[in-house]
Amino acid sequence: MYQPGEMIFYSGEGVCRVEAVGPVDVSADKQKLYYTLQPLYRQGKIFIPVDSPVFSRPVITRQQAEDLLRRIPSIQAEIYENRNLRMLNEHYQALMQTRDCEDMLQLIRSVYIKQQELKAQGKKPGLVDERYMKRAEDLLYGELAVALNIPKESVLDHITSVIEAGE
Repeated sequence: MYQPGEMIFYSGEGVCRVEAVGPVDVSADKQKLYYTLQPLYRQGKIFIPVDSPVFSRPVITRQQAEDLLRRIPSIQAEIYENRNLRMLNEHYQALMQTRDCEDMLQLIRSVYIKQQELKAQGKKPGLVDERYMKRAEDLLYGELAVALNIPKESVLDHITSVIEAGE
């Protein structure tokens, strides 16, 4: 069970702070325990039952984040080409569903390389590619910001500096 003050990664929302654990006024069952979550990067509150099957996990540690960043050059980009938008959506959705930082990083890296290749051919990047890349960046950078205790806006510069230092 998560404790108030703890930072967690909650499903598709991203990083949230556990504000409280206990019954909530909006529930008919006053004995049922809920987490009250405050998303870090948007307004509002989320109420989820403690026993909810919706995915959640603790935010990665600083050490895990630093290890991940050092591994970036060795993470293989797997460029997925498919004109069928449903298949392309399913491919990216499968990567996002793991909620694994390395999978999100692989998605970002793959789409970035795909976009560079398209630009070199004078073509525009696909909207599906851009949408999933943006979503993966949003979730990953939010978690890395918390783990590394830096502003979310500084994450990309931090990643760049770690990669350059390792070369």
